[in-house]
Amino acid sequence: MLDFIYYPVSFILWCWHKVFGLVFGEANAVSWVLAIIFLTFTVRGIMFKPFVNQVRSMKKMQDFAPEMKKIQKKYSNDRQRQAMEMQKLQKEHGVNPLGSCLPMLLQIPVFIGLNHVLRMFTINPYGGPKTENYFFDQAGVESYVNAKLFGTNLGEAIYTGVDMVSGGNTAAGFHWHVAPVAIPLMIVASIATHLTARHSVQRQNPESATPQTAMMNKLTMYIFPLGVLVFGALFPIGLLFYWLANNGWTLMQQRLVYTKIDKEEEARKEAEKEKRANLGPKPGQKPTAPRPGQKPVQQKRNKPVAGGGQVKKAGSPHGFAQTASPAEKKDKDATAEPSANGSKENGADVPGLISDSTKKSGRKRR
Repeated sequence: MLDFIYYPVSFILWCWHKVFGLVFGEANAVSWVLAIIFLTFTVRGIMFKPFVNQVRSMKKMQDFAPEMKKIQKKYSNDRQRQAMEMQKLQKEHGVNPLGSCLPMLLQIPVFIGLNHVLRMFTINPYGGPKTENYFFDQAGVESYVNAKLFGTNLGEAIYTGVDMVSGGNTAAGFHWHVAPVAIPLMIVASIATHLTARHSVQRQNPESATPQTAMMNKLTMYIFPLGVLVFGALFPIGLLFYWLANNGWTLMQQRLVYTKIDKEEEARKEAEKEKRANLGPKPGQKPTAPRPGQKPVQQKRNKPVAGGGQVKKAGSPHGFAQTASPAEKKDKDATAEPSANGSKENGADVPGLISDSTKKSGRKRR
């Protein structure tokens, strides 16, 4: 029924077992343990990009958490309107709520598939000797059955008999010879689960805390690790190695990704700070911007020359003399010699103009 899960999982496991079998031998338990661990790393490597998107999505949700609280308070009596406004806010900020759940949801099929594949190495639903197990042939099946880790097969568990976990194993009961290997793995896996959840909770923004968030944090930090410690007795040794490798990868991945995102956030803040510093006035420089209500300063224009506009200079192609400005006239009158009647000759020193005396001498007397 779930062959679309079992075959890919068994194929990845088969590839890694062949790789490490060349080094340690195919029947060696170390080859199988490393194959299970690197199966975990392969799956988590495929899900690395969704995990980064999950972290960024959670960071964005923490940034606009105050706005979400305002919506919850405003539409506390209208759940439908509240949900619509929340979806609208998430869409504006580019946040997909399902993106934060995708990495966790993808791990569930792998967990189920690996548990089933490991169980089916020793179970033959058709009776008789086991000749194949998905991608593994009879030699691969015998290699797994004969591989012992401290005298314990990787497919054995402390307790078998639960069909959902054991895959229909009829040999129900306790197997205490598995406990010396399984219990240390259960303890270490439980501690790794707690540290992973704790590291994730510490990254949360206190302002975005809600009663539902606080409850989920307690579940992930205490209830889930306790569940691994208790229900780990139902899991085969190989599956405990998968759980331990998965949590170890998650803890390492969280530290790397969170450190990278923190550096990006710090660089963004420094860039904004530098941009504001460049736009603002330098130290000791007075601001040049006008004050509120202040009229802009207009430049003074030169007054036009009386009696018309600007006149061409003497000797120009048009042959007109330049009319002196009032200031030039004043300076010229001050330096001119007085005439016989005590007045200054008009235009005596200006080339191109005829003086008044010359005009008077040229008139006929009656």
